[in-house]
Amino acid sequence: MLRLRRLSFVVLVFAASASPAWAQSAAPAASARAADPFASLDAYIEKARRDWQVPGLAIAIVRNDSVIFARGYGVREYGKNEPVDEHTLFAIASTSKAFTVAALGMLVDEGRIHWDDPVRKHLPDFELQDPYVTRHVTIRDLLTHRVGVAREDNVWIASPFDRREIIRRLRHLDQVNSFRHGYSYNNLMYMVAGEVVAAVADTSWDAFVEERLFRPLGMTRTTSRFDVVQTRDNVSSSHILSDGKIIVMDRRNYDALGPAGSIFSSVWEMAQWIRLHLNGGVYEGKRLLKRETIEEMHTPQVVMRIDSVTKRMFPTQNFSAYGLGWRLQDYHGRKVVQHTGSVNYTRTQVGMIPSEGIGVVAIANLSSSELQTALMYRVFDLLLGLPERDWSAEYLELERRSRASVAASAGQAEVKAAQRGPSLPLEAYAGTYSDSLYGDVTVTLEDGRLVLRYSPDYVADLEHWRFDTFRGRWRTRGFGQTTMTFGLDSRGRVRSLELQGFTTFRRRQ
Repeated sequence: MLRLRRLSFVVLVFAASASPAWAQSAAPAASARAADPFASLDAYIEKARRDWQVPGLAIAIVRNDSVIFARGYGVREYGKNEPVDEHTLFAIASTSKAFTVAALGMLVDEGRIHWDDPVRKHLPDFELQDPYVTRHVTIRDLLTHRVGVAREDNVWIASPFDRREIIRRLRHLDQVNSFRHGYSYNNLMYMVAGEVVAAVADTSWDAFVEERLFRPLGMTRTTSRFDVVQTRDNVSSSHILSDGKIIVMDRRNYDALGPAGSIFSSVWEMAQWIRLHLNGGVYEGKRLLKRETIEEMHTPQVVMRIDSVTKRMFPTQNFSAYGLGWRLQDYHGRKVVQHTGSVNYTRTQVGMIPSEGIGVVAIANLSSSELQTALMYRVFDLLLGLPERDWSAEYLELERRSRASVAASAGQAEVKAAQRGPSLPLEAYAGTYSDSLYGDVTVTLEDGRLVLRYSPDYVADLEHWRFDTFRGRWRTRGFGQTTMTFGLDSRGRVRSLELQGFTTFRRRQ
C-alpha cells in the first residue's frame, strides 16, 4: 500500500503539471520533446477526444512496474459538468475475459484443473448441440474461441434469462463451424468458462475474481456486479452518436454476461492489473500467478487472419493470434498483448509490450469510438521512440468511411422498397413465435398497428416496409430500428418470423 501511495503522489504531481492551461501552450521544440516524451501527449489526447466527439475518456500508462501517467479528459455525462478522472468507473467489457482466464490459471497453479480438461469433467450437465463436441470440448477450447458454435450475442444482450439459464440453453446453439477448425469469437463460451471457476472453487465467479484478484491488486472500486456499480460514485455514463448528435444512454444490467464482459473498473485500477502481467504474475512483491501461467496466457493458441484494413495500416505486421483471453500480434518486431472491449456503449483498449515493460489502458464513454485504440499506438510509438504518427486521424477517417458506407447501403435499400401493402391483413401476423434458444416473442395488434415484444427493453412498434417485411423502432431510447420478415406457407398462413440480429422464430399460435 505504501508503494501505491507513492505512485499516486507521483501521478498526481504529473497530472497537475499537465493541466489544460499547460496543454494549450506552444508546442515544445524537438529537443525538449525528446527530454520529456509526454510534453505533447496531453494536448494530443484532448484534441483527439474533441475530434471524435467523445464526452469523456481516461488513460493510464505503465512502465517498469510504475504508473507513469494517469488522468481523465472531458465529462462523465454529456451535458453535465462532472469530470472524468483516473478513478472514474467504466464498463471494461471483453477485457474482463483475461480476468476469467487468470481465475482459471490460479486453479491450474493449485493443481485443481488443467487447461485441457474436458469441460464436462467439471460441469457434468454442460451440453452443446453436437454430442461429439459436448464430450470433447476443453477449457482451452472455450478460452481460444475455437468451439465453432454460433455467436448469438443477443441471447445475453436482449433476453430476459440469467447466466445459468443461458448456459442451459446452449444445447440449442447451432454448430456453424467445424470444431477446432479456427478462430470464431464467442462470448457465450466464456460464460461457461466462468461456471467452471464457480464449480471447482465452490463459489460464484463474481466472488472468486473479487477475492482472489481485485482485492490483492488493490482494485477496491472494481466490481462485476451491476447493483454494486449503481451504488458507486464517480461512474461514467454511456453514449451513442446518432445523426451527429450525442445521446446519453441508460446503463444496462449485463450481469448475465459475467465472465465474458461484466466488469466495471477505472484506468488507475486496470493499471495495477497491467503491472501484474508485466511483472510475470507478481504484484507488490506477492506472487498471484505462476510466471508460466502468465506466459501461457500470452502465448499464441489460435491463428487469426490479418484483414485488408490491418494490412494497409500495419504493413510490417507478420502475425495475429489469440492467446488465452488476449489478442497477440507483432509491432515493429515486438510482441503486443492486447484486447478490446465494447459493452454498455463504452469502448476499452488494454495493451502491453511485455518485452519493453510497457502497458496502456484507455477507455472512452462513446460506443462508436476507436480513439482508445489509436491512443494505444500513440503511446507505444512514444515509449519506443518511433516517429510520430497521427493514429487518431487515421482511425477517424476509417470510421467516417464506414459511416458513409452504411448510409449508402441504407439509401439503396430505400430505393428498392416496394410501395405496396402487406400480403395479409395485419391481424394475421399477430401471434406468439418461439425458438428453443431465445424463447418467445409476441406480436400483437394494438390501435391499428403491430407491436413486437421480446423482453422489457426490447419492445418495437412495427410499420410495413415491403412484401411481408416490417420495420420496427425499439421503444428504448437509442436502440434504433430493426427489421423482421414473416414467412408464409403454401396456403398463405404465417408460420415464422425472422428477426434481424436474433433468429427465425416459429409460430406457436
